[in-house]
Amino acid sequence: MNETSRPKWARHHHHMSLEKFATTLRADFRFAPLNALLTVAIFVAGLVVHLNVHPFSVEAVLLALGSALGLVVMLRTFQMWEAVVIFGTAACLFVFLELRPDSEILLATIVVALLVAPAVQIAYQWERAVLLRFGKFRGLRKSGLFVLVPVIDKVAQFVDQRVRVTDFRAETTLTADTVPVNVDAIAFWMVWDAQKAVLEVERFDEAVVLSAQTALRNAIGRDDLAVLLSERDRLGQEIQKVLDEKTNGWGITTQAVEIRDIIIPKGLEDAMSRQAQAERERQSRIILGTAETEIAEKFARASEHYRDNPVALHLRAMNMVFEGLRQKGSMIIVPSTAVETMGLGALGGLTAFGRAGAGQDSEPAGGEGASASPAS
Repeated sequence: MNETSRPKWARHHHHMSLEKFATTLRADFRFAPLNALLTVAIFVAGLVVHLNVHPFSVEAVLLALGSALGLVVMLRTFQMWEAVVIFGTAACLFVFLELRPDSEILLATIVVALLVAPAVQIAYQWERAVLLRFGKFRGLRKSGLFVLVPVIDKVAQFVDQRVRVTDFRAETTLTADTVPVNVDAIAFWMVWDAQKAVLEVERFDEAVVLSAQTALRNAIGRDDLAVLLSERDRLGQEIQKVLDEKTNGWGITTQAVEIRDIIIPKGLEDAMSRQAQAERERQSRIILGTAETEIAEKFARASEHYRDNPVALHLRAMNMVFEGLRQKGSMIIVPSTAVETMGLGALGGLTAFGRAGAGQDSEPAGGEGASASPAS
């Protein structure tokens, strides 16, 4: 499958993997688009010189351009001085066999391109390049252009000094009260000394992740489940402090650790839910009982005012009956003693008499004439 037939996401992943390879200890240099441009430019210049010295040859043009494109692809894939030596030797041998005895200019072009193009390096604004010469540390190269001595120098690693976010987790870890939990967390950290991070720690990014997982497991084992659920910020600060003490000697500082999620077993989650419901029910009953006690105390104080004041008690009873009768279609049942005390029997009779009189007044006039005629 060629590069153009790959899906877009596959080509992007392939490109990112090559960029990632250039920042590892296995790569000797970074063969970026700038290096590819230099390689092609040197080959074009050599081809122009060759055509000015020797007669025009289609074979020479194809060999020069094909060698340039082939070396660019190979060096882009294998960013090591071994690839330069092997592929450069193969290209020189092929050109010599095809164009002899007129191959000296193209041979010199291949050699110059393979020595100059990879030697020009560029570091991005957020990077520091750790430079080794004959395997010894020579210094850090800041952002911008810098030059390598071909074959002798090696960029051990391009170190990203921006703040990084790493997620890590502790699976099925027992708390202090023997509850298995799964905890997800994230750490914010950065490299402030690229020399220490590269020269003193192998794969420092993996070391940070593993150290964070160990600190998280230790913190979980020291606390109960209730403490973990209620004090996430304190747990993150504790892990950050332990992790920073360990990584500070590597030229790495841990700025913060945040607990994202704490997952408990399903059965325990249901039990805790039922416990919470029972606790809420208990609190509601306590509140209701407290309210009843306060109401009883207020009624007791009110009874002291009604004890020696029967008129006030009578008015209060009448008001209660009135409030009940105001509701449409309502019915009130009161004890007979209350009826006698409040005179509700007389009141009911008067009310019924009033309603009967109102009914007679509403009869038609023709009826009254019929009842009066016999009297005349």
